[in-house]
This record gives sequence, structure tokens and C-alpha cells, in this order.
Amino acid sequence: MSRTNSLTVDRTETTEHRTVSAARDAISGKVKGFRALLPFLGPAFIASIAYIDPGNFATNIQSGARFGYKMLWIIVLANLMAMLLQNMSAKLGIATGKSLPEICRENLPKWLTIIMWIVSELAAMATDLAEFLGATLALNLLAGIPMLLATIITGVVTYLILMLEKYGFRPLEKFIAAFAFLIGLCYLVETIFSKPNIAQIAYHSVVPWLGNSESLILAVGVLGATVMPHAIYLHSSLTQGRIVPRNDNEKIKIQKFSTKEIFIAMTLAGFINLSMMYMAASVFNTTGNSQIADIQSAYHTLTPLLGPAAASVFLISLLASGLSSSVVGTMAGQVIMQGFVGFTIPVWIRRLVTMLPTVIIVAIGVDPTRTLVISQVVLSMVLPFPIIALIYFTQKKEFMGVLTNKRITTIASSLFALIILGLNVWLVVQTVLS
Repeated sequence: MSRTNSLTVDRTETTEHRTVSAARDAISGKVKGFRALLPFLGPAFIASIAYIDPGNFATNIQSGARFGYKMLWIIVLANLMAMLLQNMSAKLGIATGKSLPEICRENLPKWLTIIMWIVSELAAMATDLAEFLGATLALNLLAGIPMLLATIITGVVTYLILMLEKYGFRPLEKFIAAFAFLIGLCYLVETIFSKPNIAQIAYHSVVPWLGNSESLILAVGVLGATVMPHAIYLHSSLTQGRIVPRNDNEKIKIQKFSTKEIFIAMTLAGFINLSMMYMAASVFNTTGNSQIADIQSAYHTLTPLLGPAAASVFLISLLASGLSSSVVGTMAGQVIMQGFVGFTIPVWIRRLVTMLPTVIIVAIGVDPTRTLVISQVVLSMVLPFPIIALIYFTQKKEFMGVLTNKRITTIASSLFALIILGLNVWLVVQTVLS
């Protein structure tokens, strides 16, 4: 081993040792309050990036422009689903020391595992398509870089970010968390610029509304863009060996810290999604621009309505979202392949293969935003697979031990799964009849 590699390993081990040592102090009660939570922050912020990827920009902006504030309730519902499901996924990793795909491979029939792997890989590709397109569009609009070149730049940058993993889990966690807070800051600024109707936000966040088949397609797209299949698989992997519990009491304490982190990270993601939609409702729907259906039009319309600063902030948030979520999507793809079929491919090969659909779409001139919306509908269709598997395993005591789901958790997660299945069936029927 070279001296440089040796120093890298030493730094990695030192950073991880500090984090684990701080976590042990928190578990033992030596450290209290927010300082005790700090070493546990990371996994949920990585997972939360999947909930604010460019697919969310496409579906939320289109929904807000077309239907105003009326579809905010879908985001609230989806975010509640996300909190519960990500908590269950994190808990599975803590309780078993394994990821959800690994448990599926070990305990389900081989034919079913292969089907789940193929479907999950397709979902990961649909996810990566949305993420790549978002970052590419942002670079194109922000810096005037040609779309094809912007796609290649996105691929190179995300690969370089992924290389942070060789320094251990902590640097990448901090980097991704910084992106999440940057996107949140951008939308705080957009909220100030757009001056939304607070009363309308409060009302439509809790009162359900579904109009015609167009609103249904967007509702399923919003759901698919918010509750992400690959994030459910990934979260269990992020917690499985991060802070290893030595007994049942430690499992319970680690899970409590994890739940707090998930609440913080997913609340931030929920605010960002809500602000995307109510910004579009306030700026586009109320000014007679309800026809806004793509990110390019949103950017060009924002400039005269709110000024170039607001439009630039919008693109900065889109770029941060595209880059960070593409990194997370690649991480999830590795977890899915390793867990379901027991092997991995080099990160650079996965990065190259998953960016090819985006290159093709950009090269032939397909509408990027329409592609983003369709990709999110595909994700919604795939979503029942990991949810059903997650519910099945987390309610079994032989897998979960002291962290076995309470009955209310199983009922709530099963209800969410039924809602997703119901919306998908309704979408198929509406599509066939129209």
C-alpha cells in the first residue's frame, strides 16, 4: 500500500471512529440534547435527497401551475408516508444488520427475488433519468452549456462526488446534507419572492381534492416523485452497519435517534416540495400562466414575473437537486444489485450505463419535462414492491426482535400501500377509457 493510500485509510478510520465513539457516548447518556443527536445525522438526509429530486420539480411545478394550491394535500400525504416508510427501512437495517434487498434474497423465492431486482433496476434507471435531466437542464439554462455537454459534465461531477465514499461514510453524508440545506435555503428565498397565499396553503394542505384524469396523472406523478422505491431500499443499507448495536437496549436507543433524524430530514424535504408547488400556484396559476408545463418555461416566466434573481435561485436549487440526487441514485443502484443478486459492478460502469438513457433523450430532442413526469409515474407503479416487502419483514419478530412493528405501524403502512395501489389502478383505468 502506498503512503498516500495509507494516509487516506488512516483518516477514514479516524473519522468513522470519532463518529462511532460520539454515538456510543450518546447511547450511554454521557452526552445529552442536540449534541447527542449529531453523530446519528446523515442516513436520513441522504435518503431525503431522493424526495426532492428534479422529478419533484417537474410534477410539483406542473401541478401548481395547472391547479393552483389544490394538490398540496398530496404532498402532505406523501411526506407522511415517506416518514413512516423511511423509519421502517432504517429500523430494519438497525435490527437485522442487513439491507432490505439482502433480506429479500435470503428469505423469498429466487424467482420472486429476480423479478424484484429487475423491477427495482428499472425504477433506479427511471430515477437516474429524472436526476440527470434536472442537472443537465439547470446547467443549460444557468450557464448556457449545450444540453449534450451538460449531460457529460453532470456524469463526471456526480462520479467525483461518489469518490468521497473512499473516505468513509461521514464526508459523503455531510456533503449530501449540505446540498439538502442549500435547496431548502433556495426555496425559502423563493417563498419570500413569490408571496404565496398562506390561508390557501393551510386549507389545501389538509383538504383532499382530485379533479379530472389530468390531475390524477399528476397526483400519481407527485406520489411517485415523493415516495421513492430506491430510497426505501437504500435507507436500510445506510443504517445496517453504521453504528452497530451490542444489545437490544442499544437497538432501541439507536432507533430513537434515527427516528428524530428522519423527522428533521423529511420535514425539510416536505417543506421544499410544498414550496415548489405553492410557488408555482402563486406565480403561475394566479397570473394566468396555468399552461406552464415544463421547467424551461417556468424559468423563462419567472424572470419577468419575479426578476432574474428569483429565476437564478430556482436554477441553483435544480442543479443542487440534480447532482446530489444522482449521487444517491447511484448508491441505491449498487445496494439493489448487491442485495438482490449478490454482486456489484464498478461505480464508473453503473454511472456510465445509467446516464445513457439521458444522453439518448437529449440527443434526439425529447421534451425533458414530459419525460420527467412520465418517469415519476413509472416510479409510482414500482413503489408497491419495496413497500409490501418492507411491511412483511418489519412485522415479523424473528427478523426484528425488540424493534418489531407495533400493530398501528403495520396498519398505517398497509393503508398507505393500498392508497398507492388504488391510485395506480385508477390511473390505468382512466388511461384505458380515455
